[in-house]
Amino acid sequence: MTAPISAPSSDTPERDVRQLNAGHETADPGEIAIGVIIGRTSEFFDFFVYAIASVLVFPKHVFPYASPLQGTLLSFAVFALAFIARPIGTMIFTRVDHAYGRGSKLTIALFMLGCSTVAVAFLPGYAQIGAKSGWLLALFRIGQGLALGGAWDGLGSLLAMNAPENKRGWYSMIPQLGAPLGLMVASALFSYFVVTLTPEDFLSWGWRYPFFVAFAINVVALFARLRLVVSPGYTKQFESRALTPSRVTDTFRVEGRTIVAGAFAPLASFALFHTVTVFPLSWIILYTKQPPARFLLIEIIGAVIGIVAIILSGVIADRIGRRNLLAITAGAIAAFSGFAPQLLNGGDIGETVFMTSGFFLLGLSFGQSAGALSSNFSVGFRYTGAALTSDLAWLLGAGFAPWVALMLSSHFGLIAAGGYLLSGAVCTLVALTLSRQFDAKSAAP
Repeated sequence: MTAPISAPSSDTPERDVRQLNAGHETADPGEIAIGVIIGRTSEFFDFFVYAIASVLVFPKHVFPYASPLQGTLLSFAVFALAFIARPIGTMIFTRVDHAYGRGSKLTIALFMLGCSTVAVAFLPGYAQIGAKSGWLLALFRIGQGLALGGAWDGLGSLLAMNAPENKRGWYSMIPQLGAPLGLMVASALFSYFVVTLTPEDFLSWGWRYPFFVAFAINVVALFARLRLVVSPGYTKQFESRALTPSRVTDTFRVEGRTIVAGAFAPLASFALFHTVTVFPLSWIILYTKQPPARFLLIEIIGAVIGIVAIILSGVIADRIGRRNLLAITAGAIAAFSGFAPQLLNGGDIGETVFMTSGFFLLGLSFGQSAGALSSNFSVGFRYTGAALTSDLAWLLGAGFAPWVALMLSSHFGLIAAGGYLLSGAVCTLVALTLSRQFDAKSAAP
């Protein structure tokens, strides 16, 4: 049974947004789509700014006492903390949602996310404060994770539920566009500073600017999303479609099986996500002489290909079904894992082939990976169930992916990274198979 949403506080940014929304009584899918894209782009921009800095900056700035490989592994270990903290953030902010409303929850979460992100920009290095630098970095990363748990606004689910029956795949891919868009902006910013500054200036102050930009983007995203979630029309839509928060313990008790299946279903996509974004940058920096700006440019090109493939996934999913597309792409990722990572040692041509083909495959799978099993949630548990499923999927499929891929490949070669990718594909296929069996049993008289 869901708890009612209390009236949100009428002060701070939410009051201004409510005044702006006076008389806004309808829920338009186009507006929802814009709000979703802005919100997801801001979150993924934060994600990639931190990920790129974990390769280019933190090993030298925070962990200079370790070897380049060990420093990068330490950075990736801190990187994973946000994914561990994210489910905890969901539990905390669910209570905030119950007590003060979705708008207040979102305001607090995005303010916390912005402060945690901009705090990294002021981080003193090991040369200034010693090992405390690493502890501060970990603290700020945990703050980001807690905030991301509270940044769940339900707009993606609302968008999918407002979509026509024959357009569910198309509308489901829209939130996923935020990932390549965020990667493009983050890679372009870092590439600019890497090219225009000396290595010394970049490590001293240049790397900090993308974190300031992330804070500014969060402010814009806050107002764009508040305009939707606190307006009367959208509030009615959330309530009428049972997109209101339920207690986390009750949600796990009733929907635990669906949450677990939903968390494992996108693992192939999430494993590939890091195999073509974060991990290859670390490999190039550590084991080749390629300049980082050049590879960041390749990632921008790959992100453009990813956008095209994500859009294409919406068209294909509406023809063959979302789960069928996930299963097909999981099989393709399994095949890709057998040979593709070794291309990173294939020079310019090998790197380009790996990145372009990887991003195209990623777009097809990632475009439909969010909430593929969300329709299985019973009424009253969709909102919190979808949030928890997303948290656990990112934790299992993405949180430790850069660390695991780099650790395995550094000891056993790039073929080991392919083995990790294969494991994600297997998990997706198993989860989809079990989900179909559960659905068949539920439908049986």
